[in-house]
Amino acid sequence: MNLEKYFQRIGFHGSYDKVDLATLKLIHRLHVMSIPFENLSIHCGERIIMDLEVIFNKVIRSSRGGWCLENNFLFGWVLRQMGFNTTTLSSRVFNSILNDFGPLDSHLIHKVIIDGEAYIADVSFGVSSQLWEPLELISAKEQTQEAGIFRLIDKGDMWVLEKTGREPQVVNPEFTNSSLVNRKETKTIYCFTLEPRKAQYFFDKSDRLQRDPASLFTNKSICSLQTPAGFKALIGWTYSEVTYKPEEGVDVLDMRDVTEDEIEQVLREHFNVKLQNKLKPVNNRSFYTL
Repeated sequence: MNLEKYFQRIGFHGSYDKVDLATLKLIHRLHVMSIPFENLSIHCGERIIMDLEVIFNKVIRSSRGGWCLENNFLFGWVLRQMGFNTTTLSSRVFNSILNDFGPLDSHLIHKVIIDGEAYIADVSFGVSSQLWEPLELISAKEQTQEAGIFRLIDKGDMWVLEKTGREPQVVNPEFTNSSLVNRKETKTIYCFTLEPRKAQYFFDKSDRLQRDPASLFTNKSICSLQTPAGFKALIGWTYSEVTYKPEEGVDVLDMRDVTEDEIEQVLREHFNVKLQNKLKPVNNRSFYTL
């Protein structure tokens, strides 16, 4: 495990010893553009392990992606190795079916302090909710990124992340009514407190998310990667390329279903992911949208 291999993986060529905001923003953006958010191990019969060396070998040496408990765990290690003042936090993801936050605070994020100012870094949520850069921890401040306008709102006992996006424009008529298409202009993403968490806090949660039949991650096989123009995603058998067009007030969704025989090629060509074991795609209905 070393920073040089990580930086090669994300294409970072800057100074290793700069702990300023510009460097944090750059490596955050490069990470989400290079390393997919994916839970494919669960659907390949593999167990996801909360161990940094295992994650490093998988994500960096084997050119895979990971879900938040892998990607953000690894990113936190990177930040600390570089010298950033970094605190790990847990958050609860909003469930639109329940119209409430999920009961399990299993999403891992980081608070980073630079020159006395606090920022929230999260390189592993995926699809249109993915931050490309850290957010200032300032309540209700509108922070515009390519995906839309993000806000962190201080509710007193917790902080809430929400995003106002654009109207989805689905290119393919057969997907107009797809449950994967988000139709809410403003959506709640997750909530969190500022209580520090150690890696061990997430161990049992990682196991539960991989085994619980009600878990999002057992109900959908997900692989998404940010692109300079938007993002691409393979959810179950549905491959989507999303292009952000803020000047027109729309996100253009180009969606198609792929066959079992195409899955490996799509993962290799569009996500640079090569699986060791055969993927069994899953796309059960749930609260998850692009």
